[in-house]
Amino acid sequence: MQFKKIGIMGSHRNPLVGQTVEHTVQVLKKLGITVYVEAESARGLRLEGALVMGLKDLSQHVDGVVAVGGDGNLLHAARTMSLHGIPVVGINRGQLGFLTDLSPDDLEGPLTQILSGEYLSEERFLLEGKVVRQDGSAYGLGNALNDIVLFPGDVAQLIEFEMRIDGQFVYSQRSDGLIIATPTGSTAYALSAGGPIMAPHLETMVLVPKLPHTLTSRPVVIDAKSQIEIRLAEYNKTEPRLSYDGQSHVSLSMADRILIYRQKQPLVLLHPKNYNYYEVWREKLHWGRQLIALSGSMHVN
Repeated sequence: MQFKKIGIMGSHRNPLVGQTVEHTVQVLKKLGITVYVEAESARGLRLEGALVMGLKDLSQHVDGVVAVGGDGNLLHAARTMSLHGIPVVGINRGQLGFLTDLSPDDLEGPLTQILSGEYLSEERFLLEGKVVRQDGSAYGLGNALNDIVLFPGDVAQLIEFEMRIDGQFVYSQRSDGLIIATPTGSTAYALSAGGPIMAPHLETMVLVPKLPHTLTSRPVVIDAKSQIEIRLAEYNKTEPRLSYDGQSHVSLSMADRILIYRQKQPLVLLHPKNYNYYEVWREKLHWGRQLIALSGSMHVN
């Protein structure tokens, strides 16, 4: 697939992100591509020849999106574009950058190849969540590429809740909350909380308790087709909240039920043809390099 209409998203509180957005517009215009820039990302930038519009309108006009910045910017793009089947490619102007794999210092060549149809394509699934009140009404609908997190509204307060998977009671727990992460999100907040790293193609999700009030509570990996139900205890003293990728927050009431399940529409990520997620892990997590035996001795590659 070759792309003719590309959208650009990239929050630019970091001036380097704004500079890369401007440079990306220039690269795309040289390729004869119609360029759209999300309105918030365009604020204060010089974007000659680009069309500026809101996020909702952007998703109706483009056949691909370039997310500039850290993984947070790509997460923001992913939650909307996945619903419309629009593929996303990331340019890394953040810190770790597990998802944004193009370098701003070597941008034009790889981006040109991808947009001309030379790329690796992969699908990542997202989670959806909603909150159901005691009267059966629902609110707080959202989606997340990395994780949905239950957490206390107050610092140093425990939440008590119980969890069911596919209608079966699993456990009740007192903790600082719970992280429900996809394989994509297993290298994000869930990793910091002691969760496992999962290969991105796995059809699983992981439940990671946050500072549980018992030594036997451990991360649990379950099938991605499962539905999770979390029921808040009626006598919690804190004011718990729910977050989607750490960017969208919902205030909860006692005795609410939280339902979490796999989103039907996947995110399509585009990578350069030499992309290898194990190499990304090695680089970002500072793992050891490959050892190769040459002439009877070990050398580091």
